[in-house]
Amino acid sequence: MARSAKPDESAPPLRGTAPRKPSLLDRVRLRWWRLAAQRRVVAEVVVGDHVHMIAEQVFQAAVARLPEVSRATVYNTLNQLRDLGEVREYALDLGPKRYDPNALHHHHHLICDHCGAIRDVTAAGENALKLSASDRGGFELSGVEIAFHGLCPDCRSKSR
Repeated sequence: MARSAKPDESAPPLRGTAPRKPSLLDRVRLRWWRLAAQRRVVAEVVVGDHVHMIAEQVFQAAVARLPEVSRATVYNTLNQLRDLGEVREYALDLGPKRYDPNALHHHHHLICDHCGAIRDVTAAGENALKLSASDRGGFELSGVEIAFHGLCPDCRSKSR
């Protein structure tokens, strides 16, 4: 019997190696989302840890990679990725919405009150945070979002 050249994806990872978590591009490919060049560039730009870009930043970074990317394509792609649950859209302050590609892992945010820098954090003991039925006012809860505020190291050192 001939062996396939394709590796067995169900095989466990090699000893001593952690399994690679699927990237945003991997996940949208599995959903059969059409990845035209412009969409691919937008998806590539928003990938990364602690990435919380506004649409204009996504547009500027995408145009630097592929000059023919339109602003409308960036907004439409971000909305589609949000609708697919692959990025989260946050309005963390009075400014423009931010897009977080860390949509599959429960986390909260640490926000610098001076420069607006945002980092993903996982708070210890978050499972103990509960609302009583009377405090929910009839709401059926789907999640909890917490924003920790303070000064980042750069802003703190500048203020001294």
